[in-house]
Amino acid sequence: MHATHLAVLESEAIHIFREVAAEFDKPVMLYSVGKDSSVLLHLARKAFYPAKIPFPLLHIDTTWKFAEMIAFRDRNLRGQSLKRIPYRNFSSSTQAYRSRAEAILENSTSLPLD
Repeated sequence: MHATHLAVLESEAIHIFREVAAEFDKPVMLYSVGKDSSVLLHLARKAFYPAKIPFPLLHIDTTWKFAEMIAFRDRNLRGQSLKRIPYRNFSSSTQAYRSRAEAILENSTSLPLD
């Protein structure tokens, strides 16, 4: 029986996770809470099961996520013995972008619907 294309890709991804853990001193996985990061987290769990994932997850909190996404992150990581490195991005560029967006909203005029 031949492995499906998806099974081959999964096997390759698991191999890469294990190789990174074995070859590098301080690997870290970016975790944005999105669908792609959630798939990578699932693959990392499979790669090291029943042991825990041997590297931390770096979550860069841009403060632009919905509260439900943060709740999903917390629920997804709870009880997993995973090390999480949270980083909140308060860079001046982020703040400048927010200030500009708020100014545009404050100065915009409503158009009549009819």
